[in-house]
Amino acid sequence: MSPLVLFEADALAGRGEDLIALLEEVLPDTRAYDGCESVTVHRDQDAPDRLVLLERWTSRSKYEEYLEWRAERGDPRLAAMLTRPPAIRHLEEVDA
Repeated sequence: MSPLVLFEADALAGRGEDLIALLEEVLPDTRAYDGCESVTVHRDQDAPDRLVLLERWTSRSKYEEYLEWRAERGDPRLAAMLTRPPAIRHLEEVDA
């Protein structure tokens, strides 16, 4: 099974909609990136300025390659909108 990445981002107060707009702009490139299988965006019902992206990648190394590609592009808009750096967790499915 492909690994799952949870990408949690806390926007500055009242900037959740701005963050969604930015994601609408940049996620087509993410979804088209080699190794990306899917990305969905979810808003925390108790904290509307918090978004969680659920991402499925063919491998962790493909995701890390993607992050390097994003960093090389140097778009500062995401960081300027957030209260802290995004939390990224890598998950693998287990039989239970």
